[in-house]
Amino acid sequence: MLWLGIGILVIGVALLLLAIVLIKPLFKLAGVLSNLQKTTDTLPNQLKEITSQTTNVIGAGVDTLNEINTQVKKLNPIFNTIRDIGQATNKLSSSIVSKVNGINNKTEAAESISTTKGLEGFYALIALVFLLFKRK
Repeated sequence: MLWLGIGILVIGVALLLLAIVLIKPLFKLAGVLSNLQKTTDTLPNQLKEITSQTTNVIGAGVDTLNEINTQVKKLNPIFNTIRDIGQATNKLSSSIVSKVNGINNKTEAAESISTTKGLEGFYALIALVFLLFKRK
């Protein structure tokens, strides 16, 4: 029994020394945890602010997109008109190209006739007379 009492006394003294040694770090840990509590207390308000600002920004973006869509709808007939003008111009230019190719073919045939019959000098003389009369 005596040994049991001495053993418990030794354990008690060891625990007392351990508590004395650990007091300072435990107080520092308590300070850190209290600062952490203060920091986390403000998080819900900050999160509400961030979400409200995000909601405002998204709403402004949606409004901007709606305005752009409205303006594009207003410009759509103009783009359709420009497309129609482009198609008409394309048809006109292809028609002109086909006419020019036809005239080119006819002049090539006339050139071959004039060279075979020796009329090149005659055509040059007519062109010279035409230019001289046109200057006056």
